[in-house]
Amino acid sequence: EGAALATGGTRRGIVVSTLAEARFFARGGFEDILYAYPLPGGRLRDCLALAQQLQSFQVLLDNPQALALLQQHPLPAGKRWLVWLKLDCGNSRAGVRPTDPGALALARAIAEEAPEKVALVGVYAHCGDTYSCRDVPAVQAIARATTAALLDFVTA
Repeated sequence: EGAALATGGTRRGIVVSTLAEARFFARGGFEDILYAYPLPGGRLRDCLALAQQLQSFQVLLDNPQALALLQQHPLPAGKRWLVWLKLDCGNSRAGVRPTDPGALALARAIAEEAPEKVALVGVYAHCGDTYSCRDVPAVQAIARATTAALLDFVTA
């Protein structure tokens, strides 16, 4: 109910951090779900089932091996894997650093290697390093730094 309210009743554009959450919202009629955790190879079968079932099931990638895995497991005709490049802008939890020389190459590979199988939707960063902040200015500083890092990356 809360997710339906948060999406203005559209039941679209929800972000989840576990596949159990994704399945829960799919059963609740959500058709556009972003799984906001870098693609776990051992859970590809679950992701494949959700991608086939939903209108839009989006995943995060942060390494070339995950991209190769998606390319080796294409979706049925008319569907592509919808991929966000996961950038690590400071929390050191998951993602590729935007300053890493391989980050831009990975973004290009996602966008260009197999466009009939995989589509680059955008870049994604999570400001998890704000969890330890003690005040609003500290949170704002991290948000500004993350925004700057993302803008520098996408303009490159």
